Amino acid sequence: MDAKCPGQDIRNLRSAFYRCPNCGAEVEMFSDEQRIKCRKCGTMVYKENTPSCIEWCSKAKECLGEERWKAMMDVMGKKEEK
Repeated sequence: MDAKCPGQDIRNLRSAFYRCPNCGAEVEMFSDEQRIKCRKCGTMVYKENTPSCIEWCSKAKECLGEERWKAMMDVMGKKEEK
């Protein structure tokens, strides 16, 4: 049996609504997303800074996969530790 990160199981996804800081439009963002483009004005809307497993889990890179891990590190403004 393969163990998977519970955050990657589609059955555990949640959604929340955020306000665009530019135009005030309401945008829906799912729990596996860190940012989304506002459909009304195109501004990137970011989640509040919430703890992420990539900040503390030593297996996050392996769990998420190299490409997704790097993308999330970029979004969070983090650099890879050597």
